[in-house]
Order: sequence, then structure tokens, then C-alpha cells
Amino acid sequence: MIPEFSRKIRAEALPREGRDEQVEATPEECAAIAVRLQIPAVERLVCDFRLQPITGGRVAATVRLQARLTRTCVVSLDDFPTEVTDLADLVFVPADLATEDDDPDTPDELPFDGGFIDLGETATEQLALALEPYPRKPGAELDPTATDVETSPFAALAHLRRTN
Repeated sequence: MIPEFSRKIRAEALPREGRDEQVEATPEECAAIAVRLQIPAVERLVCDFRLQPITGGRVAATVRLQARLTRTCVVSLDDFPTEVTDLADLVFVPADLATEDDDPDTPDELPFDGGFIDLGETATEQLALALEPYPRKPGAELDPTATDVETSPFAALAHLRRTN
């Protein structure tokens, strides 16, 4: 799979004191990311990385993500603009050294191949993780009658089942 948003850096070229990197998706990349994430639109995606080489070819990263999106409200089905910010600590690990670590108190490990870390793909993955799973437009309220069990389509089925 070719990522929609790719910005690769060579892990071993990072200076010992570390380096800051910023990646920003182009409008075309934003459109492709929106398709991948199945959301109406991504207007802007910017991700700042603080990269610090550590032992064994690993690279520690602090990631600060900022995005401007259009989401669809789960209540009203209206599209609405929203901002997403996220901060995460990660460790990039050569694929042959990757381990399964489920400890929630340690940074997530992301394997990389060929000596290159893809910061664009990492930004896209971090955005996917930061998305609200049930986005709600500000002020959107559920219709109280919509939850009435007696008027739901399943109430008729339940009634049929009880009478048979």
C-alpha cells in the first residue's frame, strides 16, 4: 500500500542530539486522507515531531498533531467543522527488533523498514487514533421520542414474537 501522505526520513541520519521535523499534508493529500478515514474532509493536517535517537537503532518521538476537519454528526447527520489536537510519545523501532508490548504506560512502538521512518504515514495514523468515534455537532440533541421502545420498528417485531 502506498500511503496518501508520505514524508520519509533516514533514521540513522538523525543527529545524536535529535532533531525537530514538521510535516504538513498538501490539499491533495488531505483529500486522500479523508477518503481513507471515511470522513467528509480534511482541510489541514500538520504534525510536529521531536525525534531523538536512542539505543539499538530506535528513535524516540514526541508528536504534536493539529488538524482541521469536517465530520458528520451521529445525531443530526449534518456535516460540521472541527479541530483535532493530539500529543503522543512513540518509539520507532527497526522492524526486525519490534516486540509486542501491551503496557499502556510505555510509548507505542512503530516498526520501520529499510532504515526510513515515514512521518507522513505516522501523522495519518495518529489522526485516525485521535478521531472522536461518535462525533456530535455542538448543540445536537437526540429526539426523546426516537428512543421510545413502543414506537421503534423492533417493538412491532417483539409484539409479533410474543403473540406467536
